[in-house]
Amino acid sequence: MQSSDFIVIGAGIIGLAVARALKRAYPEARIRVLEKEAEPGRHSSGRNSGVLHSGIYYAPGSLKAELCRKGREEMAAYHETRHLPLNRCGKILVPTAPEDAPQLTNLYRRAHENGVRVEKLDEAALRELEPATRSATGEALWIPDTAVGTPGEVLKTLSQEVRALGVDVCCHAEVAEIDVAARKIALRHGETISFGYAVNAAGLHSDRIAQKFGMGQDYALLPFKGLYWKLSTDAGFRLNHLIYPVPDAKTLTLGVHTTTATDGAIYLGPTAVPAFGREHYRGLESVRLPEAARMTRDLARMFLHDQDGYRQQAWQEGRRYFRRWFFEAARELLPAVKPEHLLPAARVGLHPRLFDRKSGALLKDFVLLKNSHSLRILGATSPAWTSAFPFARYVCAQMDSPVTSDQPPQDLTQGASS
Repeated sequence: MQSSDFIVIGAGIIGLAVARALKRAYPEARIRVLEKEAEPGRHSSGRNSGVLHSGIYYAPGSLKAELCRKGREEMAAYHETRHLPLNRCGKILVPTAPEDAPQLTNLYRRAHENGVRVEKLDEAALRELEPATRSATGEALWIPDTAVGTPGEVLKTLSQEVRALGVDVCCHAEVAEIDVAARKIALRHGETISFGYAVNAAGLHSDRIAQKFGMGQDYALLPFKGLYWKLSTDAGFRLNHLIYPVPDAKTLTLGVHTTTATDGAIYLGPTAVPAFGREHYRGLESVRLPEAARMTRDLARMFLHDQDGYRQQAWQEGRRYFRRWFFEAARELLPAVKPEHLLPAARVGLHPRLFDRKSGALLKDFVLLKNSHSLRILGATSPAWTSAFPFARYVCAQMDSPVTSDQPPQDLTQGASS
C-alpha cells in the first residue's frame, strides 16, 4: 500500500492548481493527484469556453467577487509568461430589451464595487467600438479586461509543471471507496492509498466523493449542458469584442453571447439546458436511470417552487435547444445574422450547479466542507477557471493542520502568477 501526505482527487484546473499550491507550501510533502480519466481536464475544465471573467456579475463581498479579479490577472499572466495564446479583446454588455435598463445600471454600480474597470457607452460610442451589435436602450457597458484564453494548453502546461515539481499525477485512478477513519482510498483497479490529508476537487463528481467522506448529504450537483453554434466565416462579421446580453436579474444564466477564440473562430452560446448525467454530452451517453431520476426530481422541485426564476429559465433555455429559437437569441445580439450563418459546433460543455436539498435552491457561491483531515470543494462553478490560482491558495489556507513533513508551510494567501 502506498502512502501520500496529500491526496488531491481530480485533475481539472482546480485540482492541478491546488496540487501546485500545496507543493509550493510544503516542498518536501508527498502529493498525489488522482484522475479517473486518461488525461487531466477531460470534462468541465477542458471544455471551458476559456473566457477570463472580469467579476462584474458577482455579489460584492462574495468569494467569487473576491477571487475573480485577482484570478483573471494571474491567469492572463500565466498565458503570457508561458507564451500561450490569449485574446485580450474585452467585452461589450448590451441591453436587448428596454426593460434591461435598470439591470445595466446595477451592473455598472456593481463593477465599481468589485473593482472592475468599466465604461458606459452611448449609442455613438457603441457603434464605433462594435458596429455589428445593437442596444435596445441606446447604452452599453465596455469591460476592457475580459479576455479569452486556451484551457487545453493551460491544463497541459500546468500538469507538466506540477509533475516537474514532484507531484505524482495518476491517471486511470478512479476512487471506489474511502475509509475515513483509516484514511485510506481504494481505487477501482485495486490499489489502496493511505493519506494524511485529502482534497476533493472532483468537479462533476465532487458531491459523490464528498458523500464517500461522510459529508455533504444535503447537496447534489445538477449539470447543465452548454451547446454552441459556430459563426460561419461567410457571414462577414468582424467582431472586435465579446458581446454579451445584459443577464436577466431573475435567472442564473448569462444568456447566449459571442466568444472569439484565440484562433479567430467565433462561437455563439452556450445554452443552459439540463443534462441528465454527469458526463451527458450527446445522445444518451453517460445517462444512468437512477441518477437521471434524481436530477429530474430536483429540477421538478425547482420548477414547482420557481426558485431563482427557474420557470422562466426552463422555458427560455429549453427552446434554445432548437436551432430556430437559438437563432432568435443570436439575432438579438447580431441583428444582421441569418440562419445559414449558424454552423453546428463540436464544442459541448457541462456547467455543474450545486443544489441544496434543504432550501431547494441552486447555490450561488463556492462551497467548501472540511474537517481535520480532508476538505471538499463543492459548487466550484464559473468563474472557477478564471479564479483557479488564487482559489487554490484560498483552499490550502482553509486546511486544518494538514499531516505532512515537519517543514513549516510558506504563506498561502499571496502568490505570484508564475
